[in-house]
Amino acid sequence: MVAFVYRMPSGIPGDVSRKENSVVETQILNASLPFSAYGLVGKMAAGKFVPFAGGEAATDAYGVLVRPFPTNSGTDGLGVATPPTSGPGDVLRRGYITVKLNGGATVAAGSQAYIRVAAAASGKPLGGWEGAADSTNTVAINAIFLSAADADGNVEISFRN
Repeated sequence: MVAFVYRMPSGIPGDVSRKENSVVETQILNASLPFSAYGLVGKMAAGKFVPFAGGEAATDAYGVLVRPFPTNSGTDGLGVATPPTSGPGDVLRRGYITVKLNGGATVAAGSQAYIRVAAAASGKPLGGWEGAADSTNTVAINAIFLSAADADGNVEISFRN
């Protein structure tokens, strides 16, 4: 049995944390532009929900890719870290979701959330969440952090689109 000495984990990236207060809709994913992980911000392009490609503005953010659960498929369940490459996908348009905080930044409850839109690097994907502005590489988005990140870098955000 696991003992939580200081605090419980914040959750799993892409998991909607407060379902009764969140708006999630289904959109079609583009097979030629797959998401690398759940919990990343995406945009609409040619009628499909796609990941950021670089150079986007805050107004391009359509929603956050949601991890599907419950599911009846063994290939896209809660334990799978890579999203499907095509077909329908759930998108958080407004509400609360757990995301992965890039780069080990320190954030506090109520602090501004930023999205990486340029200079992707290991552990810092485009559409990923940042705790601080990074020149022209990030944009402030209509979201705030609701706590500090846990030991794995997971943190709950409030996203308003």
